[in-house]
Order: sequence, then C-alpha cells, then structure tokens
Amino acid sequence: MTSRPVVAVVVDAVHPFSFGGRENRYRELSGHLSERFELHVYTMNWWKGPSVREEDGLTFHALCRHLPLYRGGSRSTLQALWFAVACLRLLWRRFDVLEADQIPFFPVLALRLVATLRRRPLVGTWHEVWGPEYWRDYLGRAWRLGWWVERAAMRAPDRIIAASAETAGRLESHLGGRTPVTVAPNGIDLARVAAAEPADEPCDLVAVSRLMPHKRLDLLLEAVAMLHALDRPVTCRIIGDGPDRERLHRRAAELGISAAVDFRHDVREQKDVYSLIKAGRVFAFPSVREGFGVAALEALACGVPVVTTSARDNLAQFLVARSRDGIVCAPHLADFTASLMRGLAGGAERPSERAPEPWLAEYEWSLVADRVTEVLRDP
Repeated sequence: MTSRPVVAVVVDAVHPFSFGGRENRYRELSGHLSERFELHVYTMNWWKGPSVREEDGLTFHALCRHLPLYRGGSRSTLQALWFAVACLRLLWRRFDVLEADQIPFFPVLALRLVATLRRRPLVGTWHEVWGPEYWRDYLGRAWRLGWWVERAAMRAPDRIIAASAETAGRLESHLGGRTPVTVAPNGIDLARVAAAEPADEPCDLVAVSRLMPHKRLDLLLEAVAMLHALDRPVTCRIIGDGPDRERLHRRAAELGISAAVDFRHDVREQKDVYSLIKAGRVFAFPSVREGFGVAALEALACGVPVVTTSARDNLAQFLVARSRDGIVCAPHLADFTASLMRGLAGGAERPSERAPEPWLAEYEWSLVADRVTEVLRDP
C-alpha cells in the first residue's frame, strides 16, 4: 500500500483532450504533485475506450460520458448538472483528499456531500469570483439563483486555493473568514519559454485566448480595422478555439480585414504557442473578465509588451501593470486602438533578446506546486 496520500482531482475538462488556462494549470501542477501524492483525475469520458486511462503519467477516470461544455456560446447547464450527479460515484472510490475545480459550480456542491459522508476534506480551486453584478447581466431577473449557487459553492470547501491574490480578496470578502484561502497562482516555466525560438511568420499583433464573448476579441478585430483605416495596415494572429469561432470569422470578413488576420485553431503544443507569441510585436489581451490571465503572463515571459483592459473583472490587468512594457487601458475601441499603436511604437528590440523581468520568477510552477502541496497535506 502506498505511503503517499491519495488525492482525487475532480475537473470536467482536462489536457490533452481540452485546451485552456485551467487545463494547462492542472497539467503543469500534476507533473510536480505526482511525485508527492498518488493522483487520480476524475473527469468526463473525453476519449474512446475504457473508463480508466493512463496519459502523461496520470490516471484518468471517466465518471460519465462526454457532454459538450458549451451550448450557444455559454456554459451548458445540462453538462454541469450531469457531471455533478456523476461526481456522486466518488462515494465508492478510495481517496484521502478531494480536490475540486470551481467550474462549474454544481459539482462542488455534490462533492461537499461526498466529502461529508466519507469524512474526508474537500479542497476547492477558485479561478475567479463573479458576484451579483455578473449574474444580473447574465441571467437578468433570475440573477439571485445564479448568485445563490455561486455563494453556496464558495462555502462548500474546507479550504480554498485561489489562482490570484485578487480572487482571494474577493473570496474573503464574501466568506468573512469562515474558510481558509491560500493563494497559489497560475504559473510559468521560464526555462521552457527561454528555449522557444520565434516562429518564422512574424506579425504585428498576437492574441492567445479561448474564443468566447467575454474575451472581447471582437474589440481586437475592430481595432485592427481602425488601424487599417488610419493607414496602419497591421497584421494580427489569434491563437485559440471556442464557441465564438464562427462569429469572429464573420466579423473579420464584415470589417474587411480577413486577409490581415491569421486565425490559428490548430495549435496544441505549448512550445508552439510561445514561438508564435515571440513572433509578434505586441500581445493584445482585450478581455473584460479574467480570474488571472495566464496568457498575459506567458506573453510577458516571452518579452512581448502586453496591452489589456482596465475592466473591473479583468484581473490580468494587475499582472500587466507590473511589467515595464505593460499597458492597461479602458475597454473601449478608441483607447484600446491608441494603446496598441503605443505598443507598436515601442522599442524595436526582439522579444528573444529581452531579459526576463525578475518578478516573473515568483510564478515558477515549482513554487506554485509547493503552495498547493501545503494545502493538500494539511487541509
């Protein structure tokens, strides 16, 4: 019998079957934590074949069949409820600690029941706090229901790991000290970033993002069109995929800039992401809602200036504000366009020639893993 604690990690979307910030977080941390814990990842059946699968040195368990995460551009309520019910199967699985991802909220509530009945601690990983204002915009008159579910989920874990100091502060303001919150931010592998060479196809503006409405990539397209109208024929590369894919392609065509925008939905390897970022002159990050903004961190580590917005729920602005070349502007077309122009007018130094800023070392994955380890060993 192993002497390592058994940790059941419950998350509905996992790498290498799905791509995004939280998927990358779990992949990177698992590589460090698997030496300290016996990790079992419980998810949906993203693959063909048996319900148990070995991948990248981890054991994946399918709790239920795969359902699409999104429906009509929004998270699927059916998928969230389906996965939550499937989480009850953990009542009969062996584990010492339950670690649950915040998204979506319903599984966290189901896992609270599992943890209570099994007399095991529940640790939650929180990426962002949405709050009443978000739910008013999202659900209209039914906003109280959404806020009640979010607040109930926040109160479910015995301990919470927050992906940023700002998210931790928002959690504590709602929890009033009833649940310990530890900050373990998203991270970066600086050696891997340094090893990446710029891609052969340069561009002026580059963005890495899941294609969703709140990422405001339509604002980036409109800024590109405005720069073209100002006789600044910039090129742009957008790396990522998501439910907003077709709408963004149509918007680029409507604006007459399709030839200037290179949509890359095929990039899967992190080293390729870094190479493409380094091939850009300015990293555009127009999102209005981010719990952390790992893509902005990656761009800063690549030495590329980042332009992002001061939207209240865009917590990436606090990362960008720390950078010597970071620009934070209002989330409006005129301001965003002017900031992109300012970034493009900056130094001609190639990203690969820039020395990393010292504060980036705070986000090395090994240091983040140490913080997570402390929580999982003493939840």
